[in-house]
Amino acid sequence: MKIAEIYKLIVQKGMEADPRGLAEVQKLLDKNRKKFEELKPEEQAEFDQEQLSNPYSDTRVLYGDDEREVKTILAGIDIEMGELLLAEHLAVKGKKIDLVLAHHPEGKALAALHDVMHLQEDILYKLGVPINIAEDIMSSRIAEVKRGLSPLNHNRTVDGAKLLDLPLMCAHTPADNLVTTFLDRLFAERKPETVGDIIKILKEIPEFKEAVKVNAGPTVFVGSKERRAGKIFVDMTGGTGGSEDAYAKLADAGVGTIVGMHIGEKHRKEAEKAHLNVVIAGHMSSDSLGMNLILDELEKQGIEVLCCSGLIRHKR
Repeated sequence: MKIAEIYKLIVQKGMEADPRGLAEVQKLLDKNRKKFEELKPEEQAEFDQEQLSNPYSDTRVLYGDDEREVKTILAGIDIEMGELLLAEHLAVKGKKIDLVLAHHPEGKALAALHDVMHLQEDILYKLGVPINIAEDIMSSRIAEVKRGLSPLNHNRTVDGAKLLDLPLMCAHTPADNLVTTFLDRLFAERKPETVGDIIKILKEIPEFKEAVKVNAGPTVFVGSKERRAGKIFVDMTGGTGGSEDAYAKLADAGVGTIVGMHIGEKHRKEAEKAHLNVVIAGHMSSDSLGMNLILDELEKQGIEVLCCSGLIRHKR
């Protein structure tokens, strides 16, 4: 496959699994196109035209010719200089890497991570939080994340990829959408009654089962295994952690248990105040599940996949 074809496939899979629904995602793309067409020529020159076909600002080809053929991929959760040098060393040992695929964003995709957080507004709305409240509580959090991203050395890894002439791509929200949809469907099918049932189901999934072996398996952060789960919210997409103010609104909307990848201490305390159960499935294992659903599709096209940087590979 060519780099452009891989990129298109990843974006399409992410859109198909988007919790907002494909129709809503298309409306967003149409809105972006209208915004672009209304800009002055000098403003259009600065507009990221990837937004016209890709609704995920944290998923981009960061370096590499779109027409370059790819036979072997080195995939990982976090790709930095160490992983790029690993790819270079593998080539010296006879295993040429044609594309390095990261989950977490780097470069311009990291700098624009906050843009995908608007997805969380629609998720809150679908769960029963009024859209005006969802947008209001998310606005300050999105601004906070944007400010936090501003001073970072975004392009450090991309610069390394250029010097080594290693094509580099990141697939963040599409993979997170896939793990969210996977777990939503699983819980809908299995109908766990208690928090303990959720933990048991998660531990049956190979990525989480493997994480248990390295002391990074699913854990109850708020509540107890004996408590009834109630309505489950799989909170695994939308860029990064949302607003601390969301937990009380989620409880009011009838959510009983949140299943997430990770949670900060301030957020945990707010969830506890709202009497919510919180199950943390595990960060690397959750990200691995989402990435694996992408990598399976690439392997079907004949691409060889090597894994590093915390990616727990399991083929389905």
